[in-house]
Amino acid sequence: MGNNGFRVEHRYLELPDSFYTRVQPKPLSGAKMVCFNHKLAEDMGFSASSEEDWTAVGAGRELLEGMDPVAMKYTGHQFGVYNPELGDGRGLLLWETVGPNGQRWDWHLKGAGTTPYSRFGDGRAVLRSTIREYLCSEAMHGLGIPTTRALFMISATDPVRRESIETAATLVRVAHSHIRFGHFEFAAHHEGPEAVKNLLEHVIALHFPHLIELPEDERSRRWLEEVVQRTARLVADWQAVGFCHGVMNSDNMSIIGDTFDYGPYAFLDDFDAGFICNHSDHEGRYAYNRQPQVGFTNCQYLASALLPIMDEDSVRKSLRRYETAYNERFLQNMRDKLGLAREDEGDHSLIMETFSMLHEHHVDYTRFFRGISNLWSHGHAPVRDLFVDRSVADAWLGRYEERLQKEDRAHDEREYAMRGVNPKYILRNYLAQQVILEAQNGDYEPMKKLIKVLEKPFEEQPENEEYAALPPDWGKHLNISCSS
Repeated sequence: MGNNGFRVEHRYLELPDSFYTRVQPKPLSGAKMVCFNHKLAEDMGFSASSEEDWTAVGAGRELLEGMDPVAMKYTGHQFGVYNPELGDGRGLLLWETVGPNGQRWDWHLKGAGTTPYSRFGDGRAVLRSTIREYLCSEAMHGLGIPTTRALFMISATDPVRRESIETAATLVRVAHSHIRFGHFEFAAHHEGPEAVKNLLEHVIALHFPHLIELPEDERSRRWLEEVVQRTARLVADWQAVGFCHGVMNSDNMSIIGDTFDYGPYAFLDDFDAGFICNHSDHEGRYAYNRQPQVGFTNCQYLASALLPIMDEDSVRKSLRRYETAYNERFLQNMRDKLGLAREDEGDHSLIMETFSMLHEHHVDYTRFFRGISNLWSHGHAPVRDLFVDRSVADAWLGRYEERLQKEDRAHDEREYAMRGVNPKYILRNYLAQQVILEAQNGDYEPMKKLIKVLEKPFEEQPENEEYAALPPDWGKHLNISCSS
C-alpha cells in the first residue's frame, strides 16, 4: 500500500451501538480507478505508490486490516420536517486514521450498497453525482472554505436506475468528522440524555480538545457557542463566493462546520438573490438568500437536542452568537472583496447597493468581483462589459472610486489582496456538466484538468482562460436534482 505513516483507529465504535450497524460493502463489477488525490493522501500521511492497490477497496471487494465498516444512524429535519428514519443509506464509515501531524481523518465509502437505513434506495451512487461531489469538495478546498474532501473515486459497469439508466461509481470521502447535527437529534429524540452526553463527550474529546479541561456546564456551553459560530461563518463564506448548497437539511450539517454532502449545489453565474439550485425545492426553502436563516434554524434544531443536558439559558445565549458571527464574517468578507481595509460607516450600504445592482442587472457575480480586482491594471472595460446598460456600471464605479479615496494602500497592493479573495475560476455548473459527459464516454482527462484549474482559483492561469468564460446560454440555470 505504499508506506503508511498513519495510525488506524475506529473511535466511532466507542459510541453506544444504537449509533451504527455493521455492514459489509456490496462489490461492484468492472471497477476502475478514475481519480486519486495524491496531494491529499500525502497530507493524510501516506503515499499510494500504486493506485490500483486502492481500487479493490473502492469497489467494495477488499477491506484493509483495521477496517470495520459501519453505517451511521442519525435523524434530522428535511425541508423543515423531522424524519426519524435517516442514517447512512449508501455510505459506510470504513475506519479512522491519524496522520503524523496528529490530524484525524474518517474514511467514508459512498455508494457501497444498501444498509438498514436505505429506506427504498439501492445504496448506490452514480457516476454523474460522484464526479460532482469530487469536483466541488476540491473546488471548495481551493477557495479556502471548510469542506469534506475527495480522496479517490472508482467507476464501475453496474447499471443503476435513476431518471434514466446510469452506471455506478463510488467515492472515498474523507473528513475530520462525519458527525452531523442529526446525530444529536437522534440521541435526544430516541435514546435519552445519557446518549446525548456520550455523544457530546465523544465530539469534544476528538474535535474540541481545548475545551476538555473546563467544568462540565461551561464546557458544553462553550462547545455549542463554537459550533454555532463555525456554522455561521461557513454560511457567510458560501454567500461571499456565491455558493448554493441546495439541501441544507439538519442531517447535512457538519458538527465541525465543514461543507457537507454535495448534491444539487450550484455556484451563481448571473447574480440572482433568490436563486434555487435544487429543482426538488418547490418552496425555495434553500434559495441562495435564505441560506443564512436556514443555517440558524439548523442551529436551533441542534440546540433543542441539547436541552436534555444543558440549561435553557445557556442554550439561548449560545444561539445568539449566530447572528453576530454571521454578520461580522459576512461584512468582513465583502469588505475584503471590495478591497476596503479602513472601516467606514457607509460600507454596509455600499455592499447592499452592490448586491441590489448585481441582482437587478443579472451581472455575473464572479466576473464582477474579479473585474474590480484589476481596475488599476485592466481599466473599467471588463466590468462595464458585464452590464447591458453601461451607465449603471459607470455610476457604481464612480461611487466606488470615491470610497477608495479614503483608503491608504497603494492601488497595486490593494488589488493584489483582492485577487486573493475574488476567484477567477469557480466550478460553474456547465463546466461540471461538460466533464461529466466526457467521463460518461470514458474520457476522464477533462475532469482531471478541471480539478487542476480549480486547485488554484485565485491565480491568473493564462493558459486556462476558457475556464473563466461566461457560461453559454445552455449552461445557465441548469436543473440539478437530488437523484444522486
